[in-house]
Amino acid sequence: MQEDIKTPPPGHSALYKAREPIYPKLVSGNFRTVKWLVLIFALAVYYILPWLRWDRGPNAPDQAVLADFAGGRFYFFFLEIWPQEIYYITGLLILSALALFLVTSLFGRVWCGYACPQTVWTDLFIAVERIFEGDRNARIRLDRAPLSFNKAWRKVGKHIVWLLISFATGGALIMYYHDAPSLFSNFFTGHADVSAYVFAGILTFTTYALAGTMREQVCTYLCPWPRIQAALTDEDALNVTYRWDRGEPRGKHKKGTSWDDRGDCIDCNACVVACPVGIDIRHGDQLECIHCALCIDACDDIMKRVERPTGLIGYDTTKNVQARADGIKPIYKLLRPRVIIYALLIVFIGCLMVYGLSTRSTFELNVIKDRAPPFVELSNGDVRNGYSVKLVNKRGKDREVRLSVSGIDDVDVKIIGNEAGDDTVIMSAEHVDRFRVLVTVPASADKKSGKRLVIDAVDVETNDQQSNRVFFAMPKEDE
Repeated sequence: MQEDIKTPPPGHSALYKAREPIYPKLVSGNFRTVKWLVLIFALAVYYILPWLRWDRGPNAPDQAVLADFAGGRFYFFFLEIWPQEIYYITGLLILSALALFLVTSLFGRVWCGYACPQTVWTDLFIAVERIFEGDRNARIRLDRAPLSFNKAWRKVGKHIVWLLISFATGGALIMYYHDAPSLFSNFFTGHADVSAYVFAGILTFTTYALAGTMREQVCTYLCPWPRIQAALTDEDALNVTYRWDRGEPRGKHKKGTSWDDRGDCIDCNACVVACPVGIDIRHGDQLECIHCALCIDACDDIMKRVERPTGLIGYDTTKNVQARADGIKPIYKLLRPRVIIYALLIVFIGCLMVYGLSTRSTFELNVIKDRAPPFVELSNGDVRNGYSVKLVNKRGKDREVRLSVSGIDDVDVKIIGNEAGDDTVIMSAEHVDRFRVLVTVPASADKKSGKRLVIDAVDVETNDQQSNRVFFAMPKEDE
């Protein structure tokens, strides 16, 4: 039961349809229980994860999950991702997208109905609303009642709790970017960075607005997923479906009357009042449906009361509903080409990431040649090129690395500012060191347009080696 939409005055057309408040009724059943469990698990992970510790040694942060922008690292338990390894984050995003595609091709928008943050926090906000204002009918009566002390304290109390949850949500998120215990104490004593207060405020506002006031409008108008899913599902996907082959023709039913020549649907609208987005599942596939399956619990409860089989609304395929209506045995095809392709892509990319993580080196070498001048010809005829060398040490202790150059005979290598020796540098633990290297070849060298050199970096202790091919520019013979 929805409130009436205000009609425009005569002579004016309605350019904007005001939002009709939706009062979803609390239902009980298997799917509602699953949603509660997912909600509790998701919120527990979100709020607790920043506080978990993970020992990485004396020189590294001990927060288990941390996006350390100041230090240029992303930590996830035993994994440490450097800026040079951002492709692992890309791979993780690709895997997440493919997993979402796979689940959608099998079970429709099950992500939206159970695990989407908008769904989780909206469910939490609705639960708070029920505590203060009661279930569906009580909330409708309260909204229609004139302003009173009873109405005021319930509304104000609800919004205060909403704001507290929103603040906790924003506060928890910024803890993923700073050490959680330190930020927590600094935040409330006024010693945290300004950015912490700004982002906590922004996230508090967005959580309150999206989960408290906009709710289903986010899913219907802001989220692109309802449009994308049309390309990912087909008539063999298991979606929350009204089995019209069994339910029609619908109509009111009185106890003791015959069920002959009619369907099982008694047109009670229990599925409609339980829907958090306010749709009627009996109208078929709809963009607004998030497949939360609460209509299944609501309908099953009614079927038990009227002593009819449950499952009038359930996970089914459009193809099989039509098949039963035509007297054909339904066939469920879970393994379809798109499902197999998504699964193979997930396995392939997952294996690539595991291989890359298991074989990655603990240090890297990158060399960039100076562009201007391309070379310098010394007074004795020798030719010199300059290079910027970047060494990345991902190990938790210093390492000694020897630089060498091959490709031209009698080459001379000089490391500017090097204190350890002519060809050896000390790399700081978990640090990026940059050096300027001058490479000089004798005047007797073959002066063609240029040559290719190989600059090697070898760990003196472990013999790990990294190499870069670079260009060495020289003047031509006729210059």
